[in-house]
Amino acid sequence: MQLVDSAHLSPKLFRKTITLAPTRDGYGQGLVEVGKQNPNVVVLCCDLTESTRSNLFAEKFPDRFIEVGVAEQNMAGIAAGLALHGKVPFMSSYAVFSPGRNWDQCRVSICYNSANVKIAGAHAGISVGPDGATHQALEDLAITRVLPGMTVVVPCDAIEAQKATVAAAKMRGPVYLRFAREKTPVFTTAKTPFRIGRVALLTAGVDVSIIACGSLVYQSLLAAKELAKQKMSAQVINCHTLKPLDGNNLLRFVKATGAIVTVEEHQIHGGLRGAIAEYFSAVYPVPIRSVGMPDRFGESGEPEELLEKYGMTVERIVEESLRAIRMKSLKHKRNDTFARSSRKKRSAE
Repeated sequence: MQLVDSAHLSPKLFRKTITLAPTRDGYGQGLVEVGKQNPNVVVLCCDLTESTRSNLFAEKFPDRFIEVGVAEQNMAGIAAGLALHGKVPFMSSYAVFSPGRNWDQCRVSICYNSANVKIAGAHAGISVGPDGATHQALEDLAITRVLPGMTVVVPCDAIEAQKATVAAAKMRGPVYLRFAREKTPVFTTAKTPFRIGRVALLTAGVDVSIIACGSLVYQSLLAAKELAKQKMSAQVINCHTLKPLDGNNLLRFVKATGAIVTVEEHQIHGGLRGAIAEYFSAVYPVPIRSVGMPDRFGESGEPEELLEKYGMTVERIVEESLRAIRMKSLKHKRNDTFARSSRKKRSAE
């Protein structure tokens, strides 16, 4: 496996001693950073200040923090109003509640008005664990990606989450930032390039492109390492921005492999897989396999148990990569057979 830019990744990349931290930590740290930079930044929360790490901002800037209470729909309306009067509001809650329960307010009050609101959805994905299906947001990428004007970002680790928060504060328009509860490897560094709307190629490869977002980017790197043992060369692409999708660079990378596996801690419908399939079906059709939630709700359990049960593991990424490579080979064989048949038909005429 060939890392494209190892100098900008953690020196502990594949060690057991790699630092672990939840992406929500990066959000909290990013809020403090933008709070210092811009006096118009305000933060709202729905009685989940510690869980969302909004407490870090509240402690530093109490006069710019609003505790709304358990009222996500009201929070969206307040945030929209603040934005339309020149503030830069970040509204924080669990993703199942925001943008889940307040989707109508996100649609009409925020997106319809192009309000400069940043929506932070914490505790997303199946790895929320014991809280169960009611608290495991697995549809949030689908319902935000479809909203006109909404930017959708899924950071891969805590450092990237901090960068995404800072970048979101500097751009105009609605942004959805997705964060996880569980600690995951911190494999990027302060020097790792990050830009909203631009994918990052982490490993070079010619056999398959593994396009991932969120904490499963690290699992994809581990899968690429396993594939290398089988003499398979895999690209790993960190697609942290689902919208706007970096189609030009994705196309350039995928043309080198001719096969795709999408990897996300989200329903396989409507999220990263949906964005990738929509784009490539129109411009460069290739075999696409997917790792994600297989069209069902989750359940209570420990994060690792749930990821294992629903197939969001290194082993599953490897399996789907091998399937995508086989599908590519079959496609080439069919194309060759068709081409030979066409040549014979023309010569007979």
